[in-house]
Amino acid sequence: MSHVLDRPVWNALRTRHAALAEGGPLARRYPPAVIPFGAARDDSDESLRALAALLAPDDTMMMAEAGPLATPPGLAVQASATVVQMILTRPLPAGADDRIARLGEADAEEMLALATLCRPGPFTLRAQALGEFHGIRIDGRLAAMAGTRMRQEGHAEISGVSTHPDFRGRGLARVLSVFMASRFLDAGDTPYLHAYATNAAAIGLYESIGFEIRTTLNVAVVARAA
Repeated sequence: MSHVLDRPVWNALRTRHAALAEGGPLARRYPPAVIPFGAARDDSDESLRALAALLAPDDTMMMAEAGPLATPPGLAVQASATVVQMILTRPLPAGADDRIARLGEADAEEMLALATLCRPGPFTLRAQALGEFHGIRIDGRLAAMAGTRMRQEGHAEISGVSTHPDFRGRGLARVLSVFMASRFLDAGDTPYLHAYATNAAAIGLYESIGFEIRTTLNVAVVARAA
């Protein structure tokens, strides 16, 4: 039996993020204004066609799962990457910091600007629809942030981890990652996250916190074929 995190998008949209899902029993996607991920129920032609039907002519969508990705008919891959999926397996180190504060809608534009600069992955003005985000401000500026993305039964994903270049080297990403992991554990969820397979620095940081690589995922951005 496959692990629930082997197909994180589908398993989030059919369970804890079902209220956000667009689509039906064969294919679902998040609202594009929230996050561009979508997934088919399986690799059958019927499911893949249902997923393709969720994509507007000028839209793009991201797919992510362990194992080969089947491209829905009528769509073409615009970009692809490999990411490692890491899951917390050891007790967290101490990471309390009284500068950490909950971010809200008033912070959305500044959060998007930070994510656009740091490129932790897809991010939108409505990212907070997925769950809570926290950040650290220094001299009134949003220096670093981390938050929530996908949620499956018993699991929650840390995402959006970003530190402004002006404030790197101070351990802010570590502090916020530990904080978010602790929040998830307190809620009864196992924290997990993703990092590009080529990002050795990020992988090393998360390993030092207590995460280990569980598997790799294939990620693709798809759009209507020309």
